[in-house]
Amino acid sequence: MTGPELMTTREVAELLRIKERKVYDLASSSAIPCVRVTGKLLFPRALIDAWLIQHSEYSGGVDALRERPPVCAGSHDPLLDWALREAGSGIAVNFGGSLDGLRRLARGEAIAAGIHIREDGEDAWNTRHLTRMMPGQPVVAVEWARRSQGLIVAPGNPLGIRTLADLRGHRFAGRQQEAGAALLFKRLIAEAGLDPATVAPIETPALTEIEVAAAVAEGKADAGFAIAAAARPFRLDFVPLVEERYDLAIWRSAYFEPPLQALMTFARSARFAERAAELGGYDVSGLGTVRYNGP
Repeated sequence: MTGPELMTTREVAELLRIKERKVYDLASSSAIPCVRVTGKLLFPRALIDAWLIQHSEYSGGVDALRERPPVCAGSHDPLLDWALREAGSGIAVNFGGSLDGLRRLARGEAIAAGIHIREDGEDAWNTRHLTRMMPGQPVVAVEWARRSQGLIVAPGNPLGIRTLADLRGHRFAGRQQEAGAALLFKRLIAEAGLDPATVAPIETPALTEIEVAAAVAEGKADAGFAIAAAARPFRLDFVPLVEERYDLAIWRSAYFEPPLQALMTFARSARFAERAAELGGYDVSGLGTVRYNGP
């Protein structure tokens, strides 16, 4: 399905072939997903698509209706990127950030998405976003790894950057708005009581963890926010700030198919564990733990 990411009441009415008054009634009773912005109703297209799927009647099951391409979307992870190739999974990648990955998964454009979105609560990651963005859809999220997230700086850390406050006055490499790292950075800035304008990133956002490190290595930025594994190949220093959980959100039926089974089998091998240790900043002891299981 195509269309604007945020739909108006009239557009939803046209899509559902019902009167606009009925759309208002559904929204007022919270029977259809919507958001209210300055008194105006808006309807996220991905959630409306999911709502339609949830309310479909078909004895063969929804899974049988969706032929998904063998693509892993979502947030970039160097260990996952490497493992997908080494496992011979045949799964292509389209890393555009955690939120982008969930939208692609909801639209049927991927079989899995890597996500690391911090949420309220102790060790709370990803599940509320899955519930909100993919309501009623047969999706499971399994832990891939715990990752050390922090500041990448030049060798020897000549500028003495050790906290977020130290970024003020320096060139900072950030991520695109769809990235889980960008969302986490905004949260950490708020928790530290800092003015976001004083730690604004350089104009061109990095699209992957590796691009953050490359910007620092090439002198385009004084520091960047990324995982420890991105710093080591460039021989850069790393200042840890937080440990995050990176999950794989997977279309449930695809989990049992050969491509993802090849990945998960390889991820339990000694070679995989050795690679995680070489990259640094990974804890893969919880790999495969189910963190979310949709209806």
